[in-house]
Order: sequence, then structure tokens, then C-alpha cells
Amino acid sequence: MSDDLFAPKVPEEVAGRRPLADRLRPKTLSEVTGQAHLTGDDGVLRRMIDSGSLGSMIFWGPPGTGKTTVARLLSGEAGLAFEQISAIFSGVADLKKVFESARLRRMQGRQTLLFVDEIHRFNRAQQDSFLPVMEDGTVILVGATTENPSFELNAALLSRARVLTFRSHDEDSLSELLERAEQVEAKPLPLDDGARASLIRMADGDGRAVLTLAEEIWRAARTGEVFDTVGLTEIVQRRAPVYDKAQDGHYNLISALHKSVRGSDPDAALYYLARMFDAGEDPLYLGRRLVRMAVEDIGLADPQALVVCNAAKDAYDYLGSPEGELALAQACVYLATAPKSNAVYMAFKAATRAAKENGSLLPPKHILNAPTKLMKAEGYNDGYRYDHDEPDAFSGQNYFPEKMGRQTYYDPPERGFERDIRKRLDWWSKLRKERGGS
Repeated sequence: MSDDLFAPKVPEEVAGRRPLADRLRPKTLSEVTGQAHLTGDDGVLRRMIDSGSLGSMIFWGPPGTGKTTVARLLSGEAGLAFEQISAIFSGVADLKKVFESARLRRMQGRQTLLFVDEIHRFNRAQQDSFLPVMEDGTVILVGATTENPSFELNAALLSRARVLTFRSHDEDSLSELLERAEQVEAKPLPLDDGARASLIRMADGDGRAVLTLAEEIWRAARTGEVFDTVGLTEIVQRRAPVYDKAQDGHYNLISALHKSVRGSDPDAALYYLARMFDAGEDPLYLGRRLVRMAVEDIGLADPQALVVCNAAKDAYDYLGSPEGELALAQACVYLATAPKSNAVYMAFKAATRAAKENGSLLPPKHILNAPTKLMKAEGYNDGYRYDHDEPDAFSGQNYFPEKMGRQTYYDPPERGFERDIRKRLDWWSKLRKERGGS
């Protein structure tokens, strides 16, 4: 680790072999692409520098958006010493050394900006170790993470740091990076317009990725050769989507899929389902989630939804990939186009809440069995009316604990199959009143 903002000068013949992304690394905050809300003239970081006061921060955003570069530039423009560690390779001993170095600098009148890459990889105790040096001004902490800080970082740490969100590069900023690369290389990228657009999409918002892909194209191209989209795909073998099944990308896409189904949009639902298949998601996980959607968002508005989803899950289990994926896609479309109802879902939540709030109330004695003489003497089963012997096979008796009185949790809407259930419940309610039930 070094206090120098940039490494020593590298000879030109060696520098030429450095990766393109490294050669194009911005020298000032104003050169940073795609993060104008942070680094532009009116950006948060520019305002902090102009005010002469920097606080600790968490940089949250996807890979390739410039978090490390911005931290380095920030320390340079604020006149701070720069220290960098990675939570992947560092432990408690490394942290102690960094803190001690920062204390010595502070005694000499210079403050340290400590950049911690992948800060979410530190455990809770390690995260807590930053608190004293943040509070006494030994370091200004800048942590970088691709994970949601709300879930991965201690509340105490978050309360002492401002979270700044880095955005994925859009098409314009990726195009700007490619133009800069062409200037550095002094030659155009050998792609036609369609292939260039495809290359930008393949980068998936990652600035480092688009430059790495561009390097692959320049290496592969013969003199005068220009690749179309098919040629591009053959050369780069397509970069995998940015997606981690255990992290934010996973939860974002499953949330989008679920809400598209709930919103009765089969096209959007199929798109997100395909995204997750393409990213390598476990199809049986998706099958289980479709089953969940069937009972949460369709419910008894279409009782067949649960049957269809279970059948699709079993079909995938039987056929495997890729044939079984079509069964899950069919179930997805069925759910998206089915009538929607969360009446059972809401009723069960209300009943669960009531069960917790009312304790262990005894059911009414007339619906309890009386296998012993004592229980008969206590009134168990006394007055019970067998519904099948009653007119309309309905007695209208009360089945709730006497101290609770009759409750209503299930309120089916006038949609789908629940329209018929609604009529049935209304009919039973009328009979219950006529026959003296509560």
C-alpha cells in the first residue's frame, strides 16, 4: 500500500501492454463517465470537495462503474493520503497496520482516505473495528460494495457513513467509453452499427467489460475486416449476464417476475423468466416460486393455477433442460393471464394474527367430541347438529370460541371462480341468520 495517488511512471513500451481499461482510467473526477450525479459540476462529491469537508461514505453499485477510480481521484482532489485494502484478502492484522499508519499521518497533519473494496465481505466484528477510527477522524472511510448496504453492513457503520449509489452505464456512457478507446488506439472498432450496439448490450452496464470486449475484437480482427453481429458473437463468445444467484441481481429479477405475473403482463413475465434461465438460475427454484405465485396472487380465483404450476414443476423434473423449461414458461403465462385474488392469502394472515392475539381459547363445547362420561357431563358435544342431516346440509352453528364471537377473514372478490364462492358464502350467511346462528 502506498500514499501515492498513482503508481510510478511506467515506460511507454510497457504501458502499451497494459489493459485498455487501465490506460483509459480517468485522471480527474470531471473525466469520470456515467456518474454525473456524483462527479459532475453539481454532483454530490464535487459539492463535498468544494466545501472542503469530506465524510465517510459507502459506494454502492454494480461492477465496472468506477467506484475504485472515484475513490482514488477523490483523495487526490481533497489532498488526502490514500490507502486501499480489500476485504477479500485482509484481516484484523491488516486493519491494525492501516489504522496505525493513519494515526501517524494524522499526527503529522495529514488525514487518510481509506478505501475498502468489497467491504460487505468483512464480518460484523471487523466492520465494528472501523467505528472508533471513523469517529475520531483517524480515517475517512470509503467502502465499496456491490451488495445492498441495508442488508450487508452494520447499522452502526451505516449511521456514520453516507451511501452513494453508482449507476450502471447506459448506452450513451458506454458509447463514450468506446469512442475514447478508439482515440487511444488511433483506429476505429471493426464493427458495423448492429454489432457495435450488440457489444454495448453485452457489456450489461459495465464500463470495464465493454473495454475488455473491445480489446478482444481488436485482437481478433484482420486488416480491413469488419464484424457483423454474428461475427461479434463468435469472437467474444458472449459475456455472461451480471447475475449472482445469491445476491441482489437474483432478488431483483425474481421480484420483477413476481410483480409482472401479479400485474397480469405475460410478456414481461416471460422476459424476466427468460433472463433468469439465461443467467443460470435453478429451474426448480423458479418452479417453486411459480407455485408460490399461484397460491398468493391467484388463489381461488382460479384453483387450477396451483395444479398447473405443480404439474409444470413435475414436468421439468421429468424432462430436464431445455425441454422442461417450456413447461415452466407455460405455467408462467397461465398465472399472468389468470384472474387475480389474494383473498385467501390475506385471510390466512388475519387468522394467524388472531390466533396469536387470542391465546389458547377453548372451541365451543358443542363441537367437541365427548369420549368419556365426564366430558359428556361437562357439556361436550351437547347440542351439536350434524350438517348433513340439516336442510341444505347447513346447520348455521357457531364454530368460533365463545369469547371471540364469529369472525370474518375470507372476503372473496367478484372475480373468476371466487365469484361462485362469494354467492355461496352470501347464501350461507343468509341461512345462518334465519336459523339463529351468530
